[in-house]
Amino acid sequence: METLQRPATSNFRWVICALLFVATTINYVDRTVIAVLEPDLRRIIQWDDRQWSYITASFMLAYAIGFLFSGWMMDKLGTRLGFTISLVVWSFAAAAHALAHNVWGFMIARFALGLGESGNFPACIKTVAEWFPKRERALATGIFNAGTNVGATISPFLVPIILHQYGDENGWRIAFVATGLVGLLWVVFWWPIYRRPQEHRRVSAQELAYIESDPADPPVRVPWNTLLNHRPTWAFAIAKFLTDSVWWFYLFWFPPFMDAEFDINTKQIMWPMMTVYIMADVGSVLGGWQSSWLIGRGWSINAARKTAMLTYALCIVPVAAAPLVDHKWWAVFLIGVAAASHQGFSANLFTLVSDVFPRRAVGSIIGIGGFAGAIGGFILTLSTGWLKQSTGNYVAPFAIAATAYLVALTIVHVLIPRVEPVIITEHDSTRG
Repeated sequence: METLQRPATSNFRWVICALLFVATTINYVDRTVIAVLEPDLRRIIQWDDRQWSYITASFMLAYAIGFLFSGWMMDKLGTRLGFTISLVVWSFAAAAHALAHNVWGFMIARFALGLGESGNFPACIKTVAEWFPKRERALATGIFNAGTNVGATISPFLVPIILHQYGDENGWRIAFVATGLVGLLWVVFWWPIYRRPQEHRRVSAQELAYIESDPADPPVRVPWNTLLNHRPTWAFAIAKFLTDSVWWFYLFWFPPFMDAEFDINTKQIMWPMMTVYIMADVGSVLGGWQSSWLIGRGWSINAARKTAMLTYALCIVPVAAAPLVDHKWWAVFLIGVAAASHQGFSANLFTLVSDVFPRRAVGSIIGIGGFAGAIGGFILTLSTGWLKQSTGNYVAPFAIAATAYLVALTIVHVLIPRVEPVIITEHDSTRG
């Protein structure tokens, strides 16, 4: 490698974190536009609850399939190229929703979007593992993960403006095209800026030493299939299966829930939806900060991560009452607290992966967990359509949402009684 001319001091890792935040924001704008439009599209396309569940499940199925390959792709190609491919695919898929004329058309567009968007989180988590020491990873994860909520906040703000400007009949198509192609602008910044810290001219020797301050990973190749031999892999996958399904439920069913229970349409959903995801934004950053703060005060990584996760799991329990309250803002508040707590829980769950596994395996582990979470979302979103159509209410899905996190944390604790690095030997890397 050529000798790099490095600056005297730098904090360039936070520029990289900002790029991850923007990418995640775009990711969630593109996936939530259809949820914001759902009450209007339901009347224009004339779909019912079960057909809406098929549309959302199409995204989830593709997202699950994509996760099986996207984590491997990030480990194989590196995040610079892998992330670029992911952004280009999902940007065109998001814009292609404008061409849909019926339920099948939306299912195809959602499937393509799911394949592209599956690359975001493996790329982001792997980048954080490459650019941040363990003591800062939860905070960095919380910051970029806050983009999920910013994206979900931008959609209900922007879509009604577009509908007002262009009308309900054509405005929804313009909304998909306008939001979908923004991702291509991100690539223009990412491609020339991103390098690994060891190869980056804007990273000082002091910052590089800080990034590399953790013990070096063993120089062992980590095939994807051998990761399934380790219990932390299953702990992460099961926890994602249980908790991501709930997040997908909020993401895709909150506007239909508010429309059915409180007669809130697309043009009125802005403030309720923005409230929920602004609260979730706070939870994302707070969750990462809490465990990092505890570690800074001398707590072990094991105690800090699990204490934070328990805190948020308990805060989620009251969401079971959301379909039972009489006023829309009580429902918004309960769901907002649950969404914020999900993000706090998720920031620490994500960070467990980089606490336990070597950097070169992080993308693959996130891919396995993302696959499990997407399958959970696929099952719950289909079940919600069936339950709503059959019972006429949302009581059962919210009951599942209230208890899933405590179950997930219990499983994590049983399978990972102590958070410590997994030792992957040459024997592990060659067997199977």
